[in-house]
Amino acid sequence: MIVLFVVVAAVLTSLGTQFMRKVALRFNIADHPNERRINMQPVPRAGGLSVAVVFTLVGGALILLAPQLQISPGSGAERLTDQGAAALLGGTLIAGVIGFIDDRFDLRARWQILGQLLISLIPITFGLRILFVSNPIGAGVLLFPDALALGVTIFWTLGMQNSMNFIDGLDGLSGGISLLAAVTLGLIALPTSPLLAALCFTLAGALVGFLRHNFHPASIYMGTSGILAVAYALAVLAILGTAKVAAALLILGVPIIDAFFVILGRLLAGRSPYTPDKSHIHRRLLDNGFSHRSAVLVLYGITALLSIGALLLTESATLYAFAGLLVVLGGVVVYLSRRAEGL
Repeated sequence: MIVLFVVVAAVLTSLGTQFMRKVALRFNIADHPNERRINMQPVPRAGGLSVAVVFTLVGGALILLAPQLQISPGSGAERLTDQGAAALLGGTLIAGVIGFIDDRFDLRARWQILGQLLISLIPITFGLRILFVSNPIGAGVLLFPDALALGVTIFWTLGMQNSMNFIDGLDGLSGGISLLAAVTLGLIALPTSPLLAALCFTLAGALVGFLRHNFHPASIYMGTSGILAVAYALAVLAILGTAKVAAALLILGVPIIDAFFVILGRLLAGRSPYTPDKSHIHRRLLDNGFSHRSAVLVLYGITALLSIGALLLTESATLYAFAGLLVVLGGVVVYLSRRAEGL
């Protein structure tokens, strides 16, 4: 039955993406070529809104039918509560709508940031917090005081939105990485909260339906609507149930670390973190001779390896792995930058 929901999500999203493409063309909601974009002709955007809508509808149906289908919500701390489900599905839809407003009207940076902050407050409104993290230097966990838990939760949700936004530079890149993350988080949740796992797989199904139209050469882009919605969904899925925030850090290490180095580089250069440039890791790959598709597949492969690591490692070991990845990817970025300058 879970597979059926996944298939339904994929089919509906594929159809919804075709509809969104017509809407985008009708209202000229598109990314036009410029010095910082890859596309050589206008490409419709906002296709990711179909992912948000279908995930909300199919996920809602899954939750309503879970008792009849005998899909357990889990127990104890791993139980998926009504508040958690509402935060996940309702917040994803709200994030998609806020993103669509940006897609339609090309909001200025200050309004984009305000929208992201509002989205980051949604989990807090429903009582969700990142209350602890595995102790990397000893046994047990490190508990966060209430105020710190509040700040960490907002930072996590906000950071996820910006990381996925920064990595969304090649056809199918952000969607494919999100797909791998959703599947991995689902596998992690499956033993303790089958319903939460089913929701992860449903999101993955929706992303499959979207990627049919978004993989290179893309006929439509995810847009801010899809980026904010999918990033929010992944952020909350990591908080819910088994609270695998450390695992999500490793799985999504490529976009998170890419965002870290891009923002750091811009700040050191005295520029705004939101100033567009070509310092992203996927642009470094292109500058070093990788084709559009091969660059995407390389980053898919890295994410797949990180996902396997997240499945096999303990939470504390995952934090060490993420720290190691930070160093390795930093070195790769420096190497690719210097090599591109010498070409």
